Amino acid sequence: MHPILFKSYTKIHGIMKMIKQGAEAKIFLDKIGNQNVIIKDRIKKNYRIKQIDEKIRKIRTSLEYNLITEARRAGVPTPKIFEINKKNHKIVMEYIEGETIKELLNKSDKKTLEKISFKIGKLTGKLHARGIIHGDLTTSNMILKYRDIYFIDFGLGFFSRKIEDQGTDLRLLLEALKSTHFKILDLCWKNIVKGYKEEYENTEQVLKKMEEIQKRARYMKR
Repeated sequence: MHPILFKSYTKIHGIMKMIKQGAEAKIFLDKIGNQNVIIKDRIKKNYRIKQIDEKIRKIRTSLEYNLITEARRAGVPTPKIFEINKKNHKIVMEYIEGETIKELLNKSDKKTLEKISFKIGKLTGKLHARGIIHGDLTTSNMILKYRDIYFIDFGLGFFSRKIEDQGTDLRLLLEALKSTHFKILDLCWKNIVKGYKEEYENTEQVLKKMEEIQKRARYMKR
């Protein structure tokens, strides 16, 4: 599909409906021709000075576009981006039709769990090896389409090669597994680490840093 101009886009959309609203953006589902698309509209923050708010939203929109693009180059399946409108803080991207990994893990057998978890680890390793921090690494933000696992929603992501940031990213994934997949946690995490190691040479440093972050978090809760 060729890039869509927002000028023409606003005239031809027909089924647009909001499917999600988060703290940072509203997510709409629409259709252009035979193509289902997602429109991500970064929300205005009234508590911020208008000029500062505009600048922040513009920067975050551009950053998300760059993160998704770079992740694809790193070999991580992500939605194709059809258009970005920095002025209006919108991104039009491919709608990934499939099942979330969150739903899939809870009904899979041991062999499938090992396979999927290993693949999640490899893809996360590819991101970190390229200096990409997802920022919201949960199984809700991963979708299985055919045989590929797509990573979506890089809205809280950023570029960093700091071990601290990578450890925080992995810790978020572990915490997500604990809260939604506790019964299969050990099996999944073991294979995630195995896949991660295959792609990223600094794995041991990241895992060590992750443990330090967890200890700090426990100390803060006391």
